[in-house]
Order: sequence, then structure tokens, then C-alpha cells
Amino acid sequence: MTNPLLDFSGLPRFSDIQTKHIDPAVKELLARGRSIVEAVLCEVAAPTWQNFVQPMTDVHEHISRAWGQVSHLNAVMNSPELRKAYNSNLPIVTKYYAELAQNQALFEKFKKLHNSSEFKHLSRAQKRIVENELRDFRLGGAELKSEQKKRFLSIQEELSILSSRFSDNLLDATNNFMLHTENVEDVSGIPNDELQTARETAKKDSDSGWKFTLHAPSYQPIMQYADNRELRRKMYYAYSTRASEIELTGPCSSSKADWDNSPLIYKILELRKEEAQLLGFDCYADVSLASKMASTPKQILDFLVNLAIKAKPYAKLDLEELCQFASDQLGLNKLESWDLAYASEKLRVARYAFSDMDVKQYFPETKVLAGMFKLVQSLYCITITSSEENPSIQFWHPDVKFFNINDSDGKLIGQFYVDLYARSGKQGGAWMDDAITRRRIENGKSDIQTPAVYLNCNFAKPININGQMRPALFTHDEVIILFHEFGHGLHHLLTQVEELGVSGINGVEWDAVELPSQYMENFCWEWEVLTGMTQHVDSGAPLPRELFDKMIAAKNYQSGIQTLRQIEFSLFDMHLHFDFNLDKGKTVLELLEGIREQVAVIIPPRFNRFPNSFSHIFAGGYAAGYYSYKWAEVLSADAYSMYEESADGVINEKIGAQFRDEILAVGGSRTALESFIALRGREPEIDALLRHCGMATK
Repeated sequence: MTNPLLDFSGLPRFSDIQTKHIDPAVKELLARGRSIVEAVLCEVAAPTWQNFVQPMTDVHEHISRAWGQVSHLNAVMNSPELRKAYNSNLPIVTKYYAELAQNQALFEKFKKLHNSSEFKHLSRAQKRIVENELRDFRLGGAELKSEQKKRFLSIQEELSILSSRFSDNLLDATNNFMLHTENVEDVSGIPNDELQTARETAKKDSDSGWKFTLHAPSYQPIMQYADNRELRRKMYYAYSTRASEIELTGPCSSSKADWDNSPLIYKILELRKEEAQLLGFDCYADVSLASKMASTPKQILDFLVNLAIKAKPYAKLDLEELCQFASDQLGLNKLESWDLAYASEKLRVARYAFSDMDVKQYFPETKVLAGMFKLVQSLYCITITSSEENPSIQFWHPDVKFFNINDSDGKLIGQFYVDLYARSGKQGGAWMDDAITRRRIENGKSDIQTPAVYLNCNFAKPININGQMRPALFTHDEVIILFHEFGHGLHHLLTQVEELGVSGINGVEWDAVELPSQYMENFCWEWEVLTGMTQHVDSGAPLPRELFDKMIAAKNYQSGIQTLRQIEFSLFDMHLHFDFNLDKGKTVLELLEGIREQVAVIIPPRFNRFPNSFSHIFAGGYAAGYYSYKWAEVLSADAYSMYEESADGVINEKIGAQFRDEILAVGGSRTALESFIALRGREPEIDALLRHCGMATK
């Protein structure tokens, strides 16, 4: 097998993949796909699962897996050569799937299968897949007239290109910025670990002093700890104007005109609206919601506004206290956006007598990973072991780790890669993606395919201090992020579904897919859990109970502000795709400003260009779906309250088994609401979320 992208015998062969493999692999796989589609359409017998659905499932899984490897590498090891190969093939792959979704003959065959006596003999998972296919054909334009189909296809291709450019622009704008200083007064207050990293960054360029970037491990500590207000302002200005029309001058130079995402935003919105109208919908939000739990934009807007009404009094109090403290103790009579994180950290220390840096010393990477694995092993009766020394496993970067999951009988049931550290060429944020999906393979033995996923974060790397490597240390927020992504991973890895289309995260409604990830976050606040995953980096002592109690006391510190921030983004996203009129002359920034006036208590400066870096909705899958985070938080808080109602503690195998069986194991084989009711015996309620956020009515 000379082309590693055409090898589906096991895990991806990352060390062997070269950019020269991409073009021929895409060409070969799409040709196979078209050949199979033609063959099943020529089949004269009545459509069945075996002669119609299964052949297409097999060939399209190969296309998905190969292109998934290319997409993954483009996200974590971006280079000019790889980007060129990815972007040149993206419209080709997009066109293939768009044409597939418009194939009237395929649509008719799925209808025949659905209406046949064969359908009632299919499994629940198979029935769900057929029903999803019928929905997706309609959403893919299968019922459009010929000329409309051509236009719809063109829209899909253009949207894929624009979304990729949006992501590339943001990555380039982030990577290009560097702030260099040799003045020790500039770096006052910044923790030593972060200063050491900045010094190493400067040394790589043969410079003295410190160099700071806009990557999270560099940017966030400056905003939170730097005493130099001008340094914070420069960094905030650079960060909040990334990929915009604003050119930075002087020592801060991050943005170029050809990285400006502003025109892309308007073009994306314009094309999405046209797509919706072609399909007979009033707006793109209706298209998005056709495959989600929520039914209408109004339902979502009502949910968000009602939550904002509950949160705003708490947010106002948060801000009043912060402004008063900043004025009295820090001499900041007017609190600017670049002061918020700094003043908030100072107030937290004053009020609760600890800082994030105090906590961070107790969360070395190795202890955190081991503790997280120990928790899920206890909950779900599984075993997790490292396999990074296995010579048959290939990695895309030396920092990547690899693990196996075995069930209680020792059988391999899942595998996952962990890529924790930020670096140039890796997109920001944290995310999980699937590499392989569990399914039954009809190969004479009817084997079960082992699922595999990627877990990606952007944390600071281990650093060298006085000749000794110090392990990576995580803030508690970063621990929560890691648990969140692992929750997504477990959703895909612990599935028991054997049909590809609804196995793991596949087929799960987008506004419910955050349930397992947010559910996992709750364990980060449990003493039973943290005692097994903390160890001071120097003394080796576990997290003191006194410090943990302070963390719990501060758990809902500024939760009102944080809740309104998420609601602000969610409302902005929904209004953009629901009732924002591009023809009325109102700008995207003006829409956002109006929403902030309605729900926010903190108004950023006018130069802030948040939409230009809102990758979730312009370069990800969250368009008219960002509300999913708050929506799913209702589900996750309610589900986690099962532990709070139990007298047996949180490391509870019985409740773990219930959650695994009713949520993780079933994937998308039934609706998310059905799965939740099977778990809780009723529909979800918002009370637990309000209680967890400290906003429950007394």
C-alpha cells in the first residue's frame, strides 16, 4: 500500500503521509465512491440494507477517514504546502458530498426502503439512519429543480472555501504577532513559568528578554497577571483585532489586509441565507434547527433571554464589586477591557486568599491524566493504558500521546490520541475529533471495528528550569477543558452501536452533543476526584483541603458575568442567522452592539472585532447552533444531579453504568430527548443548572 491515505487496515499512518499523497488519494476514493453509487442505482432488486445502504456506507467511510486525516493534519500541523493541498481538494470533496445529497435517484431508493416491508425488520439504529438520510436529502437540495440544484451546489463549494479561508486568516494573524521586551518592569507580576517560556521563545530568535504571542498559554497569563497596564492594553488590542481590517502599528504588528475576515463574514451570511431560501426556509436558522433538539428560533431566543433575565442581577453585582475593588485597591477608576482579567484575579486573591497560580502548582500533567483515567475507569468499568511506545503507532508530532481502552474482560474497545500543547501551525482552542468509528464489518468474521479519536488542547508545554525539565502544569480551568474534551471522546469511544451513521457522536443532535462533555466537567469540583489527581510539583503534597474549600467557595465567582457572555454570543449567532437583514445597511458589529446593550453588563471598546475570530460559527459547525452550549448545560447539570441525589458519593459505579448505558452507549441511535428520559425518567429541568451556577432562587 504505497499511499498511506488509502490504507484502512488500522490506525492512520501519520509518519508516512506526505502532501503528495493527498491529490491521488482524493481522486481514487471519490472515483470508488461514484462507482459504488452507480452500482447500487443499477441494482434492479428492491432496495435493502445489504444491497443498497451497506455498500455506500463502506465506501463513504473510507472517504471520510482519509479526508479526516488530511483535515486533522491541516488543523494541528498547518504548513504552506499542506494548506495548499487541503484547500485545493476541499471544494472537490465538498462538491462530491453535495452532489450525493442532491441525487434524486438515491433519494427515491431511500424512500422505497423506508416504505417497504423490509424497513420494519431493520434494527432501531438502521431505521434511524434511513430517517436521517431522508431528512438530509431534503436539506441537501434533492427536491430542487435542475437549475436550483446547480446553484445550491455552487453555494456549498463556495461556503467550504470561505470557511477554510476564515480559519487560515485567523491562524496567520495569531501566528504573526510577537511582542518583544527587554525591560524587566514590563513583565512585573507575570508568573515565573510563563516568563521562562517567553524567554525561551526569545532565545529561539536569538534575542534577549521576553517574547509574547497571542497563543493562549502566552496571552492569558499576561491579561491575568501583568502589572504593566500598557502591556495588557497592547496585547488586548492585538488579540481583539485579529483577522480584521485594523492594521496594528509600532511594536505590535499582527494584521494584514489579506487576513481580514470582515468580507468573508458577509459573504458567508449571504450564501447561507440564499441556501435557506432555495430549500424553502425563511432563514438559515430554520435549516440548522431541522436536525436539532430545539424546534424554532423563537424557542431558543426565549430560552436565552429568560436565562439572561435570571443571570443579569448576578452579573451586575459581580461588576459593581469588581469596579469598586479596582478603584479602591488598584487605583483603576475606570475599568477597561484589558483590566478585567487582572482586576478579577486580584479580587479573587483578596476575597478567597488564593490565586490560579497557587492551584496550578498542584496539577502536573502526568498526575492529572492519571487521575482523570482513574475516575472513568471506576465509573465505567474500563481500563486505560498507554501505548505510545508501540512502534506500529504513528504520530504527527513528538508531543502526542496514545492510549488504549479495554473493557472489564480485557477486550480492546477504544483508542485515543492526546495532543495537549500549543504551537505554531496548530489552530487555537480545544476540540475532539473522530479518527475511526465503531461499526460491524462484514468480512466473513463479522468483526467490530475499534473506534479512535483525537483529543486536542492548547496548553503550555513543559519547560526547562535550571537544566531540569518541569512538567506541564495546568490551571484548574485547563483541567476542566481537558475533562470536557475527554467527555466528547468517551461519547465516541464507549458506544455500543454497530451501525456507522449513528455510532458514537454520529447522528447525535448538535444541541445535545455537549451533554457528555459538560457532564464530565462537574467531576473537577469533587474532593473525591481531586484528591487522586493532584500533587504539588515541588513538594509532592496533594491538594490541601483548605485550598480546595477556597476553590469551592470561589466556584461561582463572577458566574453571572460568564453566563451573560455565553448568552451574548449565542444571541448574536442566532440573530445573525434568523432575522438579521443584510440589505438594511445594519452591520454585523451594530447587531452585536445592540445585543450587548440588551443583555451584557460589560461593553468592549469599539475597536474590538470579536466576530472576525468567531470560528465556531464561521469556520466550524456551530452556525445557528452556538446556543447548544447553554442548552446542553441544562441537560448535563440535570443528569449530574443524580450523583447529588445519591448517598454513595460521586465515584459511583451504578450511576456511571446508567449514564454509559443510556447516553454514551446509544450514540445517535435514538433521539437525545429519548435518551435523557431513559436516564432521568422525565424531561430535563433547568433547576440544576441554576443551582450549579449559584443563581438558584432562595
